[in-house]
Amino acid sequence: LFLFADAVREVRKYSSVHVNEKAANVNSSAFDHIQMKLFRSQRNLYLSGFSLFLWLVLRRTVTLLTQLAKEMASHAALETQVNDATEAAKKYMAENERLQEALSGKGNGKKKVSTDATEEELKKEVEHLKAELQKTSNAFLKAKTEVAAVKKQSEGLRREYDHLIKEFEQLQQSLNKTEDKKDL
Repeated sequence: LFLFADAVREVRKYSSVHVNEKAANVNSSAFDHIQMKLFRSQRNLYLSGFSLFLWLVLRRTVTLLTQLAKEMASHAALETQVNDATEAAKKYMAENERLQEALSGKGNGKKKVSTDATEEELKKEVEHLKAELQKTSNAFLKAKTEVAAVKKQSEGLRREYDHLIKEFEQLQQSLNKTEDKKDL
């Protein structure tokens, strides 16, 4: 922009009429020199003007490309969101229709058979879970009795250990007494 303004100033400076008249009157080589400077300033004006125009075009193009990229990304996100919402709505609509048919009793024999089969499977599963619960409770009771037996055994061992400690102390005392008598 600065170069363009400078080129405009130079063109005005060398294209003024009175400068050309003075140069023609003074010297023909001076007139050629002024014409050469005018040509250069015009050339610089065109180059800087075209460069300024291209810079503006490129800036606008980059701005448009950036906006386009943002819009494409938001469009893709919205498209996936719409697809997900559509699939969910279809699923809920199908489930709603199935439930309405089940409630109104308009379901065909196949649905009733599948409902009966489902109930049978659930009953079997309940029986299986009850059996597992019984096994688990039996194992728990067995473990509980084993723990009680181990506690009783450890209590007996503790009592026996205490008894042995007392006997050991008595023997130590009697041994000390006999040694004391021998020393005397």
